[in-house]
Amino acid sequence: MNIYVGNLSYNLSEPELKSAFEAHGQVSSVKIITDKFTGKAKGFAFVEMPDDTEGRNAISQLNGADLKGRPLKVSEARPKDR
Repeated sequence: MNIYVGNLSYNLSEPELKSAFEAHGQVSSVKIITDKFTGKAKGFAFVEMPDDTEGRNAISQLNGADLKGRPLKVSEARPKDR
């Protein structure tokens, strides 16, 4: 399951985000999206969890949860419109 995570603190690292999601199941990848010119975080990320049940549980538990002083916005990622 691909999960969208928004409203991230700009100084949050991928290992810190992975740790938050690993409390709810196996995480196969974490990617904080960065600006291609400045390299700075854009404030959102995608987390991949292989088990859909664990993914749904992580979404329900972490949506609105505080991480580094910001309430997370967590939902199932939608396919990119081209």
